[in-house]
Amino acid sequence: QVQLEESGVGLVQAGDSLRLSCAASSRTHYAVGWFRQATGKEREFVAGISKSGRFTKFDDSVKGRFSLSRDTWRNTVYLQMNSLKPEDTAVYYCATTWTQSQMTVVDGLNEYTNWGQGTQVTVSS
Repeated sequence: QVQLEESGVGLVQAGDSLRLSCAASSRTHYAVGWFRQATGKEREFVAGISKSGRFTKFDDSVKGRFSLSRDTWRNTVYLQMNSLKPEDTAVYYCATTWTQSQMTVVDGLNEYTNWGQGTQVTVSS
């Protein structure tokens, strides 16, 4: 199974930007999603990108602030987070799932089959 590893600086101030990386151990042809889980809360969808990298979807809470990109050669998906807020504080996870279509973006947590270990993001006010 392909291993996923998230990385990114963990502690920032409100208004700062941060880029998280999701690196796969080998070439993947899967849709990728980012989720987050704050303390005491359920894991929630943040953003997803299609297998082709051409289609993305964002939760309303991050729309306009977060963006996604996919570097096929580096087997890496990046989550660019701008204008961070304290409520963005959470453990962020990336995950992959197979889709038949190159265009499908998956936002359901239970549809993802392969998960990274997560990386803590803390946004101070």
